[in-house]
Formats: sequence, structure tokens, C-alpha cells
Amino acid sequence: MKYIGIQKQIRRNNRKTLLLLFLFPMILIVLSVIILGSLELSFLFLCLSAVWFVIAYFFHNKMIEGATASYTMPRKENTRVYNLLENMCISQGMQMPQLNIIDDDSLNAFASGINQKTFTITLSKGIIEKLNDEELEGVIAHELSHIINRDVRLLIISIVFVGIFSFISEMALRGRFFAGRRDNDGKSNLPVILLVILASVVAFLIARLLHFAISRKREYLADAGAAEITKKPYALASALRKISEDPYIESVTRRDVAQLFMHNPQFRERNIFGSLFSTHPPIEKRIALLEQFV
Repeated sequence: MKYIGIQKQIRRNNRKTLLLLFLFPMILIVLSVIILGSLELSFLFLCLSAVWFVIAYFFHNKMIEGATASYTMPRKENTRVYNLLENMCISQGMQMPQLNIIDDDSLNAFASGINQKTFTITLSKGIIEKLNDEELEGVIAHELSHIINRDVRLLIISIVFVGIFSFISEMALRGRFFAGRRDNDGKSNLPVILLVILASVVAFLIARLLHFAISRKREYLADAGAAEITKKPYALASALRKISEDPYIESVTRRDVAQLFMHNPQFRERNIFGSLFSTHPPIEKRIALLEQFV
């Protein structure tokens, strides 16, 4: 098999991801027309969706901080973490992102933001206290790779679109079903109801699968990026092993926010369907890939 460098893989993945993200609004337009039944109502809904998208896009950091109970990490109390991050940013020739902390003894981390002003790396108190310097460096490098590869921006966009799909699907189920089983002419609305339900479910599943595909691919690339930055893949592998034992952050209750974390802090995937809809690749596979370079 021909070797493909990590930078070429990142560029190829970005092109494919942009194409996938183009499908989100296309599916949304078709779905809104089917469910609302008229171009006028569909246009109104799309305008409202656009307003919500803009709000979520520009104020997502505040929303995420509220959803995770995170806050700016005090520098005086965490000089070790700041020093690790600063050294890596200097080596990469990039501006240092903001550092946030979650007061939780479990081990997890995530990156967020859409530009230099909002880029943020958030670490749990547990991951800071329970990892040694090399392991913590690997974790920070993983999140830094998400920022360098522009993953955080694309993932936030996909999360917003999936949220819109969730809303329109719920509206379809409630609005069409409870509108009555017969129209004004006495004819049954059941075929229309079933068509709308089917269309909304199929579109929602497609949207989630596209989002999950984006998430999984980018986790592998962030792992590879971290190994390239630190030159210590074994350290990140060791960190992932410790994180897998206790990643569950109690303050995280929203499924969309949970998808940003290094390891999903909410759910254990135990079957084939859980694997299909998982936002992250199996952590055992990630560890095995990293250990190949040890």
C-alpha cells in the first residue's frame, strides 16, 4: 500500500469533510419542504434555522462552558499545564489557546472554538492530577492537533446541523401526527404521516452518520498529530488507557457537547449499533495504532 503523509491525509480529509458538510443544508432543505408541505413555510423555517445557526456559531463557547461547568484555568495554580502548552505552541509557531478546567476527578479533555480569539483547550481536574508530564503532554498535543487541523470548527458546524435535524424531526412527529388522521375531505392522512415520519427519520440518521464519520476520522488524525508533535506516541497511548478507565464527567448531560471530548464522557457503546453511532473510534484501536510506533 502506498504511504500517504499525515499532512496529505489532513488535506484530503478536509476536502471530503467540506463535501459532507455541503450535504447537511441540502438534506435540510428537502426535509423542510416534505414536512412543512409548502415552499413558503419551508423558506420561513430555513430563515429561522439560519438565525439559530449564526447564534450557535458565534456564541458556542459560552454555551459549551455553561454545559460543561468549565472556567478559565488559573495560571498560578497550574503553571505545569501552561508550560507544557506554551512549549508546544512555540514549537508549532502558533498562538496559545485559552486553557479551561472542569472540577471533576474523572479524566477527559476537549478542544473548541472557531478562530484565534475563541480557541480553547479544556481539561478535567482529574486528568491534570492523574497523568504524568509525558501523558498530559500527549493529551494537550491531541487537542492542539484538533485546532491545527480545523477540526473544532467543522465539528461545531456539524453539531449545529444535527441539532436542527433533531428539532425538525420532532416537529414532524408531533405536528403531523397530532394534526389528525383525516384531512378536510375526510380522506385518511395516515399515508402522508408515515411518509413524513419516514423521511424525517432517514434524513436524521443520514445527518448523524455523516457527523459521526467526520468525528471518527478526525480522532485518528489528532492522535497521529499528537505523536508527531511530541515524538512520544507511547505517552498518548498510556494516557488513553488511563482515560478509558474513568472518562465520565458528571456535569456533561448534553449529548452534542459530549461529542467534543477526547473520549465520550457519557455513554458506553456495548453493541454493533452503539459502534455504528459512536462519535469516536474504539479507544482500544487508537491505543493499538499508537503502540505500533513505539
